[in-house]
Amino acid sequence: MEITDILKPDCVLANFKASSKKQALQELAQRAADVTGAQERAIFDVLLERERLGTTGVGNGIAIPHGKLAQLEQLQGMFARLETPVDFESIDEQPVDLIFLLLAPEEAGADHLKALARVSRLLRDKNMCEKLRGTEEADALFALLSDSAHSNAA
Repeated sequence: MEITDILKPDCVLANFKASSKKQALQELAQRAADVTGAQERAIFDVLLERERLGTTGVGNGIAIPHGKLAQLEQLQGMFARLETPVDFESIDEQPVDLIFLLLAPEEAGADHLKALARVSRLLRDKNMCEKLRGTEEADALFALLSDSAHSNAA
């Protein structure tokens, strides 16, 4: 699985503005609703439900909020580079500035896990994260993410 299987250029957001974890999730749910056709509230609720189980702030300024929705027909990713880091209750207690949202259909068991593993592997690369943090344009962010997909295929 490659990042480009789940992430399209119009789903990459540069200089994303949010003042809190909740606002970031709300804004991302709204954007994801526009792309997927799923209801914004349903997306937001599934993301909040997942956060209640434990934070998706995985450390090093990265969060990977995710959830499953019955309305989806395929995996959908969204990447945001925040203009200002926000507290995401991360495991290392550091604020988050890189968020990769992943939404999956209810029945996407193994595919959802493969996508999560792929995103996690990508964002564990400190060099990649440095490049993402130093990039201000959405198309350049997408190019970095998609180039990486070809060189590090899962």
